[in-house]
Amino acid sequence: MMRALLLVLMTCAPSLLAQKPEITVTEPQSRAHVSNSFAFTVDAPMHDAAPLFGGEGERIWAGDEWDPQFIFPIPARDVEGAVFTVRHGEHTAVWVNTLFDLEGDHVQYVYVLADLLVTTIDVRLHAIDVAHTRVDVTYVRTALRPEADEHVVALGTHDREQGQEWEKAINAYLQRRAGR
Repeated sequence: MMRALLLVLMTCAPSLLAQKPEITVTEPQSRAHVSNSFAFTVDAPMHDAAPLFGGEGERIWAGDEWDPQFIFPIPARDVEGAVFTVRHGEHTAVWVNTLFDLEGDHVQYVYVLADLLVTTIDVRLHAIDVAHTRVDVTYVRTALRPEADEHVVALGTHDREQGQEWEKAINAYLQRRAGR
């Protein structure tokens, strides 16, 4: 088999090398890429606030639209390396918890909507005092195809407005939990 292949290559190679192939080089086009940040204050100490930013922890304050389906680990729990899916309209996103460092006050996710976009969500927590935590969130989104460019830009605009909504939802949950 190998000898036959070598014989074909030796016979055809001179004529193939003599031909000048026509090569068309196209410049790659840049896809939409946006980065937006927001910050807010949680009315809870750091050790109470940090777990609220896990996929499972978010269930208690994010509302019915947040329903992660854990693939790993089972039973569901927030750990670095957790993988889960979330419905986003007609699409299903695959989420990976790339960093879940509660002692370091840092949580990060990457999620992919196949053939549409990739999103990184970076959450950093900072103690303000014994009863309040500042939360800094950065969304970075990249379109995977031209048809997603406009959607990524629109999501970026929406991301900037999320701080007040997150703060209101989390603090409302904390008040309900405290019985206020």
